[in-house]
Amino acid sequence: MVYYRTMIKLNINQAKTHLSAYLERLRRGETIVLCKRNVPIAEIRPMRQPRLRKRPIGLAAGEFSVPASFFDPLPQDLVAAFAGESGSS
Repeated sequence: MVYYRTMIKLNINQAKTHLSAYLERLRRGETIVLCKRNVPIAEIRPMRQPRLRKRPIGLAAGEFSVPASFFDPLPQDLVAAFAGESGSS
């Protein structure tokens, strides 16, 4: 199933004049593209609602395994690159 979000395009003057009328539409999930002389400059989106339940742990259990080599020390040239040092001396 695909959901299409509605996007409202408003110029700054329209937004200043009618913002309270658009707040309910924002609450329902619509997005406002704020424009200056019909050129988009910002996007106003509804806040994500906080989770009501904690995320379950172990959703990908059994789908992959971490090889033992994952825990091996990194090569010295890679460690130097992370430290911002050039690999050649």
